[in-house]
Amino acid sequence: MKRFDCLKAIAPHFNDELVVTNIGGVRHEWYALRPHPGNYHLQNLGLASSVGLGLALALPHRKVVVFDGDGSILLNLGSLATIANRRPKNLVHIVFDNSCYESSRGAPTATAGVTDLAAIARGAGVPNAMTVTTIEDFEETVLNALSGNDLWCIVAKIEPGAGDVPPASLDAQENKYIFVRYIEKSEKLGILLSPPSRAYDRESSASR
Repeated sequence: MKRFDCLKAIAPHFNDELVVTNIGGVRHEWYALRPHPGNYHLQNLGLASSVGLGLALALPHRKVVVFDGDGSILLNLGSLATIANRRPKNLVHIVFDNSCYESSRGAPTATAGVTDLAAIARGAGVPNAMTVTTIEDFEETVLNALSGNDLWCIVAKIEPGAGDVPPASLDAQENKYIFVRYIEKSEKLGILLSPPSRAYDRESSASR
């Protein structure tokens, strides 16, 4: 199965979920399918799982979905242990495993050999960790995860190849501000322009 077909199957089921995408083709594919301000498109390999964990812990009432890759999570396997021990029940970690570093000439990853990412996640302590190999199983499993209340790691075994979509029409800086403004508005939080501290107020008063 292809990653873009997987994403097309689940995109209609998304509402206000926060989504973190890994670097590579997945961010352009998801942007084409769901151009939502709650999407955060990373530009760094290996950090999708950690950023997703941080969001899930900071906003435990919001469902957080991570679209990761095998090459990315292999660079940050320790995050699986941290995720499992914190066990945020609002985090759905989806790993698209094509057994290669597709964005850098297609060199094989460890999953082209004997490495099983779902088994590693289970060994780390993730309660719902499994591998899916068909579109139907992928859609059903993701919908169960979205409607449930527990931590999931879903490894989707896919073929290499990106969907025929245009590049996402925003750069990393613009995406960051759109995403943060969305969190500020939807959660009624001050992040970029938080109120000044009391210490600052006292200093300002003393100087007048």
